[in-house]
Amino acid sequence: MVVNFQERSTRPAFLAGLAACFIAILAGCDSSSNAKPANQALSAPVVTVSQPIAKDVVEWDEYTGRLEVVQAVEIRARVNGYITQVNFKDGAKVKKGDLLYVIDPRPYAAERDRTAAEVDRSRAQLELAKNDLARAERLLNSHFISEAEYDTRSKVVRQQEAALRSAEASLQVAKLNVEFTQVRAPIDGVISRTLKTVGNLVNSGNSGEATLLTYMGSIDPIYVYIDADEQSVLKYRRLAREGLRESARYGPIPMELELADEKNFPHKGFTDFVEPRLDPTTGTVKARGVFPNPDDQLSPGFFARVRVHGSGTYPALLVSDAAIGVDQEKKFVLVVNGDNMVEYRAVKPGPFIDGLRVIKQGLKPDEWVIVNGLQRVQPGVKVNPEKVDMASLAKGTAVISNAPDSEKLQPRKKEAGAGQ
Repeated sequence: MVVNFQERSTRPAFLAGLAACFIAILAGCDSSSNAKPANQALSAPVVTVSQPIAKDVVEWDEYTGRLEVVQAVEIRARVNGYITQVNFKDGAKVKKGDLLYVIDPRPYAAERDRTAAEVDRSRAQLELAKNDLARAERLLNSHFISEAEYDTRSKVVRQQEAALRSAEASLQVAKLNVEFTQVRAPIDGVISRTLKTVGNLVNSGNSGEATLLTYMGSIDPIYVYIDADEQSVLKYRRLAREGLRESARYGPIPMELELADEKNFPHKGFTDFVEPRLDPTTGTVKARGVFPNPDDQLSPGFFARVRVHGSGTYPALLVSDAAIGVDQEKKFVLVVNGDNMVEYRAVKPGPFIDGLRVIKQGLKPDEWVIVNGLQRVQPGVKVNPEKVDMASLAKGTAVISNAPDSEKLQPRKKEAGAGQ
């Protein structure tokens, strides 16, 4: 038997080399898979930054108010009689002078005609008395009658003049009674339901006992009443003394109003009345505002949020609320400097105005504030900033991208007919 020693010695070496190559390939694959996360860990996080908006602002104080009509009227009968017509629909809008009710006018028309005839009779008697006086004056000059007779005839003239005035006054009352049989709307507004229907007897009564027919109230404008606490009133008076804000006692102050289903206070009005004294039971001062209401959106009895100027005009920086972080009781923002490094700024925030938060202290106008990605960074970290306009955040024209690798704010595409 012949053995090939060369073949036996070469095969193990070949297998060993093949195994070494396979291990090297596996090691290379493992190292390449670990290289990408390492590179990713070294890349700077992406954040969105924006500069604050610098402008003059006015702070607003908010109150809860209740709406009331400017004019409220009780419609009552002014003459006695039976209702013959009701000429309106319950709850309808009516104009001043519209006919609402008709009370049977026939008795009053007859009385008007009688007093008109009495006026004619008194006028004729006066003319006759004047003629008699003229003849008596000629006879007196000729000494055909005595002075006593002349005085009697002159007094008759004066009596007839008084009788004529009395008859004319009675005629005027009769005409008014005929007019009062037609009950008309005294103002523009909305009328309530009728309390008396056709066929009911009504009377004018005395001392407020006249029959109540219905109610009505005005629509445009409308009042809103608010109660300001003592501290606020003192603040307003101090601002007025310092010339920073006019006092509502001496001039109109802008007011804005929103209903329960509204936002951003769309209704604009002004103050027109402030109570001269504080109510000791509530510790508040009642104030009143006037608001136009041409579309009848504001109704009496509604609750509303009302705001008035609570400060003078002052310069301020405004940023998005998304840029403000909380560190225990402190508020802060993170800014990106010229080297793209994150820096910490303790700030003092103010009121929310026009969709942005006022920053009273701690921030400069030219600093770039992080408005998105605040939770992913900390002071001293280098970042990759992307800029966005702060005004677009206030208007809602910037949105967070859904891309998982960026999570940054991007401007909205302008829709057809939409504003910037």
